[in-house]
Amino acid sequence: MDTQKILTFLNNVAANNNREWFAAHKSDYEDARAEWEHGVGQALQRIVTFDPEVGTQQLKDCLYRFYRDTRFSPDKSPYKNHFGAYINAKGKKALRGGYYIHMQPGNCLLAVGNYWLPTPILTACRNEIMANEDEWLRCVESRDFKKFFKDDFAPSDGQDALDSKQGFGLAKLKQCPVGFPRDYAHVKYLRLKDYCAWHHVPEDFFEGDDWLDKMERIFRTAKPMMDFMNAVIDDYE
Repeated sequence: MDTQKILTFLNNVAANNNREWFAAHKSDYEDARAEWEHGVGQALQRIVTFDPEVGTQQLKDCLYRFYRDTRFSPDKSPYKNHFGAYINAKGKKALRGGYYIHMQPGNCLLAVGNYWLPTPILTACRNEIMANEDEWLRCVESRDFKKFFKDDFAPSDGQDALDSKQGFGLAKLKQCPVGFPRDYAHVKYLRLKDYCAWHHVPEDFFEGDDWLDKMERIFRTAKPMMDFMNAVIDDYE
């Protein structure tokens, strides 16, 4: 994957986010998009080796549109400033967790898990943590999980969380959720409103021949946590 071609295009579109410029540089977009799709295709093939469930997905199922939906946004910029892909066994709109790859100048990251859950499912996930505490702790308190997804568990609305290099849980309540014991020893995990683990990577992460190995290690580290939650979420989908 030619990451420099992708990042150069993204830098240029960020500085010229208008339809006139884009029309004049459509070939640059097509070249960058082709490189991105090649990389995502490689990632999909690698992820299938340790998570066969995603083998049901084709490359086109994992890619996001580059064109922004501006109908309900005060930002009328027609194009995104990043490329993103989400590899999920049940598709991009599924509630269950999956694998996300994000390339943006100065803001590249990998993420695993889900980023939004309806209240009944979130409640079921919290109950599952308490009912199977030892298994949960093995998933989220391993040495590698803490290495890649260390978090201070401060209250967050989701947006500010991504400013940190890594973390677990984009949105976090200030207090224990209603109906759960406030004195629970691991209440920080009950305060999570999602089970997304993310890790920012440098722009050169995707270069060379070993980026798939590095990606796999990060994704494998978070997979037991995701599997734990998917077992609950799948009962509702």
